[in-house]
Amino acid sequence: MKRDSPIKLLKEYSFPALILDSSNRIKEWGMYFNQFMDKDEDSTLTGQFDEWKFMDNNRLAAAKWHDKRYIFLLLKQSDDDNRLYIGRETQFLDDLMVDAHELDKLNRALDAIIESSYDGIYITDQQGTTLYTNSAIERITGIPKEYYIGKSVDQLIKRGILNASVTHKVVKLRRTVSVVQDNFAGKETLITGSPVFNEAGEIEQVVTNIRDLSDLNELMHELTKANELNVQYKQEIEKLRKITSQDGVVFVSDKMKTIYEIAERISDIDATVLILGETGVGKDVLARNIYNRSIRSKKGDFIKINCGAIPADLLESELFGYEGGAFTGANQKGKPGMFELAERGILFLDEVGELPLQLQVKLLRAIQEREIQRIGGTKPKKIDVRIIAATNRNLSEMVKSGDFREDLFYRLNVIPITIPPLRDRREDILALTDLFLKKANEQYKFSKQIDSGLKEYFFQHDWPGNVRELINIVERLVVLTDHSMLAMDDLPEEYQPDNLNQANNNSSITLKAAVERAEKEILSKAAQTYQTTYEIAAALDSSQATIVRKLKKYRLKVSEKI
Repeated sequence: MKRDSPIKLLKEYSFPALILDSSNRIKEWGMYFNQFMDKDEDSTLTGQFDEWKFMDNNRLAAAKWHDKRYIFLLLKQSDDDNRLYIGRETQFLDDLMVDAHELDKLNRALDAIIESSYDGIYITDQQGTTLYTNSAIERITGIPKEYYIGKSVDQLIKRGILNASVTHKVVKLRRTVSVVQDNFAGKETLITGSPVFNEAGEIEQVVTNIRDLSDLNELMHELTKANELNVQYKQEIEKLRKITSQDGVVFVSDKMKTIYEIAERISDIDATVLILGETGVGKDVLARNIYNRSIRSKKGDFIKINCGAIPADLLESELFGYEGGAFTGANQKGKPGMFELAERGILFLDEVGELPLQLQVKLLRAIQEREIQRIGGTKPKKIDVRIIAATNRNLSEMVKSGDFREDLFYRLNVIPITIPPLRDRREDILALTDLFLKKANEQYKFSKQIDSGLKEYFFQHDWPGNVRELINIVERLVVLTDHSMLAMDDLPEEYQPDNLNQANNNSSITLKAAVERAEKEILSKAAQTYQTTYEIAAALDSSQATIVRKLKKYRLKVSEKI
């Protein structure tokens, strides 16, 4: 008996209803929508509705149109894939859309897990029709995974791809079943099918795992290696657990944890913040972190101005703006300054210690009175801006010398935060190194690594340029080296230990120099004791390549030619 067509059924409904074709374009409207939808304008769902989202394999859909919310149900589907959806208005769509979004995230996560499996996986319904496969199927069988979709296991057996149906055995026995069989490509495979039950206790799907047994020996070898490295991995995991991340900045030290805890506590307090620290320690990153955590990030912008990078005669107009015709060459319509651009947001005054004295007076007034006046203007303008300032200079000494106003200093110094240099928080250096290496690899499409010797050097180096210098050297090494493992020999000339010692002008021995002296002594004794670099590497728990490089560095020799 022929089913009623969706178009025929559509004409019988006075509630929300529509028909979609195979491309999800609107083919017909129900009477309900005729009164306010413009059918001639756009036949796409996004062209007519403010929002439309399919769920449950297109059996459900949620939609928004102005102030109306709808939930649609797939009622009929014709042989030519025309689908009739009927619906009703609902007040609970927002919750439904959130649930759908979470469901999409879960589905993507599950897809990623299945796709990353080394074993072949395919999923069928209770009748044996294939619903899903992963890419490993192609490696094991040599057949594209898309070929399986929609085909039953009986069809696959008939075409010689399978010898027997594990799915049917699972459905019959209602338990997990495993068989060993050769596939059509001659590979011996272990096939394990597992039932998936619904709430009624009925088998809803069968998940089948296919393992190429020819890989087992290799896997056993890899397992042995994995067990040997297990202790090292555990140590690395513990190290990673101690690393805290904030807005792309990682840190391990208690000093930085305390600083970012303070930043979190003060994020929604409108008091002025003064960030102190040497050049390159990350003052601007901390300022943006405070902004990102604050309610102001949802109301206004984060505006940054470097007070030391703009000539003094232009700085005033950049900060406070100017009225049209205020001076020769000025925009006739005037221009807003940084204070106005940061309205309801945060103005970050970097290098505030470079601010000229005459502008310090205007800045003080802006902070105290919460108002500014453009150059050439006659009326003050109220502002709602939070100030974060930063400097690498000692403002207290500048106050004493008369180079910085005392009253402005106290206005800025309400919440002072001092970021220590890298040399005073060495535990952060390697975590930052890993972060910058990862970013450089992603940016330049490399997969380079840093060996233990170079990491030790990074840890011992004083980094006078702080985080900025560390970023620079890591990026330079990634770009300029032509091999994947970065080592001491790859360092630029100015970073080589010998040159650094000369730069220190024969000053008292540093910790790094002491380490090198001890390293040379150990290698010298090992070179006299063992016959090959492989033996030395085994004895010192290092790689042979590292031993070769270190022996060259210290001009040491063993009986083996290097």
